[in-house]
Amino acid sequence: MTNRRDFWKTCAALPAFAFAGTEKLAGKARLRPAICAYSYRTELKDKKLSYEDLVRMAADMNIDGLDLTVYWFPSTSAGFLLPLKRLAYRMGVEIYSISVRTDMCQPTAELQAKEIAEVRKWVDVAATLGAGHIRVFGGAIPKGASADQAAAWCATVLSEASKYAGEKGVILGLENHGGITETADRIVQIVQKVDSPWVGVNLDTGNFRTNVYSQIEKLIPYSVNVQVKAEINEDGVKKPGDWERVAGLLAKAGYKGYLALEYEDANAMATMPPLLAKLRQVCQKYSA
Repeated sequence: MTNRRDFWKTCAALPAFAFAGTEKLAGKARLRPAICAYSYRTELKDKKLSYEDLVRMAADMNIDGLDLTVYWFPSTSAGFLLPLKRLAYRMGVEIYSISVRTDMCQPTAELQAKEIAEVRKWVDVAATLGAGHIRVFGGAIPKGASADQAAAWCATVLSEASKYAGEKGVILGLENHGGITETADRIVQIVQKVDSPWVGVNLDTGNFRTNVYSQIEKLIPYSVNVQVKAEINEDGVKKPGDWERVAGLLAKAGYKGYLALEYEDANAMATMPPLLAKLRQVCQKYSA
């Protein structure tokens, strides 16, 4: 087994340009507004909305992309996926990402192989839809394990999964989602250890609980997708998310990609349209 001290020494020596999020992309920032399907979780779960409805809604609200949380997919068969892909194309909306549940902190080879197989399944789904990105979770630190052990297991699973993802042209974005990905520093260590052009960070602006904007800034060079929240919760205090500040940091770094609104409160049908209009304005402002 790899010595943990050697593991993190190796991370520090890796070149930043090797990773998906740190590629040097010439020119100004290009921010594009998107909808995260999780925003409509209640309606999708209750079947008051379909994924086809989300495509039409995005087109009606002049939103460029969809990040489809897969939890309520009725099927992963071609019979569901291909008509959805066709509709999105005809409506001028890009299904650019899917978001899945994963738990990569698996301590045994058998459990790791099971997790890798699950990611491969979703890579096939993303490829069928034409999505170039999958949001994945690192998972919780298993009871009795150290954070360094869990990070090494997560990196192993993510590395193996990325090989198949790369064959299909799909980038895996590791989200800051608590557990082993609670801090920006740990996420950077994992992504650097994986050292793959098919792995980056799915930056969620609402998931840090301390030093929110400094941690966001640390992840921007590695970010391949951004999910923005209407609120942040810093040191136990809820406050509106500062989208202008986030967009300014992204623009400074030359980020090119989507900002998907992930709304977590109730009444999304009424609240999302004005929030999306604001997001569209912010994207336009900081792409100029």
